[in-house]
Amino acid sequence: MHLKLCNRRIVTAQAMRLQNFVVAARLAFHLSMRESADMQSVSVLIPLALPGPYDYAVPEGLELVRGDFVRVPLGPRQVNGVVWGPGAGDVAPAKLKSVLAHLDAPALADPLMQFVDWVAAYVLAPPGLVLRQIMRVPAAFEPEKPVFGYQATGVLPDRMTPARQRVLDVMLDTPPLPRPELARLAGVSASVVKGLFEAGALQKTALQPSLTRPRPDPNFSRVQLTPDQEGVATALADAVAQQDFGVHVLDGVTGSGKTEVYFEAIARALEAGRPALILLPEISLTAQFLARFERRFGCAPALWHSGLTPAERRRTWRAVAENRVQVLVGARSALFLPWPDLGVIIVDEEHDGGFKQEDGVVYNARDMAIVRAQLTGCSVILSSATPSLETFVNARQGRYQTHRLAARHGMGELPDIELVDMRATPPARGTWLVPQISTAMEAAMARGEQALLFLNRRGYAPLTICRACGHRYDCPNCDAWMVEHRFRRQLECHHCGHTRPTPEACDNCGAADELVACGPGVERITEEVTARFPKARAAILSSDHAGGVAGIRQTIKLIAEGGVDIIVGTQIVAKGHHFPKLSFVGVVDADLGLGNGDLRAAERTYQMLSQVAGRAGRETTGGRALLQTHMPEHPVLQALVSGDRDAFLEREAEAREQAAMPPFGRLGAIIISATDQQEGLAFVTELARKTPAHEHVRVLGPAPAPIARIRDRYRFRFLLKAGRQAPLQAFISQWLSAAPRRGSIRISVDIDPYSFL
Repeated sequence: MHLKLCNRRIVTAQAMRLQNFVVAARLAFHLSMRESADMQSVSVLIPLALPGPYDYAVPEGLELVRGDFVRVPLGPRQVNGVVWGPGAGDVAPAKLKSVLAHLDAPALADPLMQFVDWVAAYVLAPPGLVLRQIMRVPAAFEPEKPVFGYQATGVLPDRMTPARQRVLDVMLDTPPLPRPELARLAGVSASVVKGLFEAGALQKTALQPSLTRPRPDPNFSRVQLTPDQEGVATALADAVAQQDFGVHVLDGVTGSGKTEVYFEAIARALEAGRPALILLPEISLTAQFLARFERRFGCAPALWHSGLTPAERRRTWRAVAENRVQVLVGARSALFLPWPDLGVIIVDEEHDGGFKQEDGVVYNARDMAIVRAQLTGCSVILSSATPSLETFVNARQGRYQTHRLAARHGMGELPDIELVDMRATPPARGTWLVPQISTAMEAAMARGEQALLFLNRRGYAPLTICRACGHRYDCPNCDAWMVEHRFRRQLECHHCGHTRPTPEACDNCGAADELVACGPGVERITEEVTARFPKARAAILSSDHAGGVAGIRQTIKLIAEGGVDIIVGTQIVAKGHHFPKLSFVGVVDADLGLGNGDLRAAERTYQMLSQVAGRAGRETTGGRALLQTHMPEHPVLQALVSGDRDAFLEREAEAREQAAMPPFGRLGAIIISATDQQEGLAFVTELARKTPAHEHVRVLGPAPAPIARIRDRYRFRFLLKAGRQAPLQAFISQWLSAAPRRGSIRISVDIDPYSFL
């Protein structure tokens, strides 16, 4: 598919800077395809941190084209890779190692291969590591393992038990089933099924793997939209129907029905026979979203997230590669699935920091989704009630098309937001909640409604200290305090995961009963709530829920069904959940995050608090939010109270523009770490001396990272500030090539950093 790069407005600054790269990649591809009919050697990209593809000879009789998956030798082992084009021709084919096998998997589509090269060039990662994002499911290239089920033989075992009888009863009305499924339906352990098999009452039979998925029906159950929703839905659906690239911002207040609106864009893609990809920041916690999707389209979408079993990952990867998936809901890594084509990409909650990958290949899935949509030739929809400043500025400048939903759907009303000045009305000694919040909670429960208390701090307390000697409990591996989790009786480091039992006496002086918790976490707030409202049903919603993801899902379901009176939650509660009976939100510490000097501190705090407050009043009247603060005059908090989001974003944009900060300037970070502090210091000192001169790039540092040691590695940072058109990637590549790493030194590059820790 031809990308109209010359006569089309490129909607991202990233694409502008690299459009020549994309054109060159396409030209190289077409030239390579002319030669592929008679390739004696091929270049194979291997999913490892290697500098580029390696050449291999093509055995006689084996026909390969660009994009084919192959197995090749690499040193003493065999690895899988992808044919990236014809060989370079530097070495005679007779002297090259040969391709061992052509793997049974559909070839990668050309736009996806271009995407790999684009991402590698932009984030300064080896292309093999970017390809690894696509090839993370090794089982997808092997024959599927046979699956066996059990069926009755008609022979009764010598010894019959009620459990065995239940298994045989289930078998009367069902086809052959795998052992775990049969045991689940019968309500027995798997050993009961195994015993019946050994007794001759059951026999194994091979099951045919499921090759098809239910197909979402675009006309299954169309919802009644308001006139405003209908207008936006029609505009988005028409854009998708054009089967061309464009970026659309779906900007709607919380509870305005954005999901139902972009469902209509998905329906149009399905009608055109092209699949849809929905990216969510917390896919493992989206049971409510999946239920809404199934009501609209008649079946569940495919899923892609870290909680899938290996077998589920294999089946989904193959189904995507074979164009058998119509709609997939996934985490950021779903962007790297082997889609042969896409009709629309939706980035829901596009402002969310969860779309930034911080480890390995460092990228922002929101930005990369735009690039992938451009290379594919499809629409991308960025949906949010609190758009990121980058999205807001791009829309204001006309690069993105904005669609607004200004009112809540149905009977819901936007909540009233008020500030409580804790300098004037502090909480009672030994407590954390001001009287106004307690009164509002009591009133909500008296009406049969729910209350939410928000504090973005996990555990019981962020610090444990000895009153006798002043000893503080910090992590032995990191420069960070250990967080007390009283319900688990543990201290835990939230950076490296190190835990230890909560001590009975001080490690330093041995004093007993002198250890005190400093500051509140959600567990401590829950303790106060339980004491104040002993009859209320309270629940914690936090990422370290004792029951893991399954426990969080169950708690969310319980809240949505009205089985909880008071929710105490961290940022998870702001992830788009819909709680019909929630009418009051209390923010325990609205100042948290405002004073850390982060470039995006104000923006993030506004987004977080706006999203949290937006949980209230979605299906009730008189929704209300109270924010406890010591800084009621702060512009972020004043913007929340006034409800003038755009004015806040305009002021933030003006401040960024004056400082030439993103999105009006560019940032890059180089993080160097070492197991030995002096080794790391010597390396960054040497690297600083070799800094290239460039009039449009300013290098700040080196300096110890704000958290200078994590997992026993000492960390140093350079921050690079550049103009919009400065060749930042080329500058960094030239610089780092002058000081090759050695010893325990590790170097990580972060283009467009979001975290400054």
